[in-house]
Amino acid sequence: MTQEIEIEFKNMVTQAEFQMLCDAFSIQSFTKQVNHYFETPHFSLKAAGSALRIRHKGGAYTLTLKQPAEIGLLETHQSITEEEAQQMMKTNQIIAGSVLDQLHTLQIPVSTLTYMGSLTTERAETTFEGGTLVFDHSFYYNHDDYELEYEVQDEAAGKAAFLNLLNKHHIPVRHTKNKVQRFFLAKQNEER
Repeated sequence: MTQEIEIEFKNMVTQAEFQMLCDAFSIQSFTKQVNHYFETPHFSLKAAGSALRIRHKGGAYTLTLKQPAEIGLLETHQSITEEEAQQMMKTNQIIAGSVLDQLHTLQIPVSTLTYMGSLTTERAETTFEGGTLVFDHSFYYNHDDYELEYEVQDEAAGKAAFLNLLNKHHIPVRHTKNKVQRFFLAKQNEER
């Protein structure tokens, strides 16, 4: 088990803005990752400001619970096998370990957790002013979108650097939902 505090800033960008930023930072290659999301029928995780996913990236599988922290989000990560990942998606039963322990601490009714589907992201990363600048092109429920993320250790300095970057490239600040929120909104719209 590993735990870390995630402090990040996000901004949706257009395809043209995304390409301009990729050119500006000499981004040429992307890696694929797939997030598989779980939730309860009553959206207990969402109500707790949390999200549960299995990420498949580079042949590895990681079960992650994100939950609110004083600053940013607390992420609890648990490495799992491909077989464990497939079993969880098939049976909706979360395997024992640190993530399940955290779910119990949050009082999430784990017996009602359900696999909801996946979101695929083509991702590139580069260092920028002491943080990591992330370029994401995501695909889910017949949608695709472009997002710029900036992961930092210092919230105030990170926010200033990110806003300066957007301003320098004439990109407006846009209210940006996180991937799990966008995924569930698209899923809800798809089911109508």
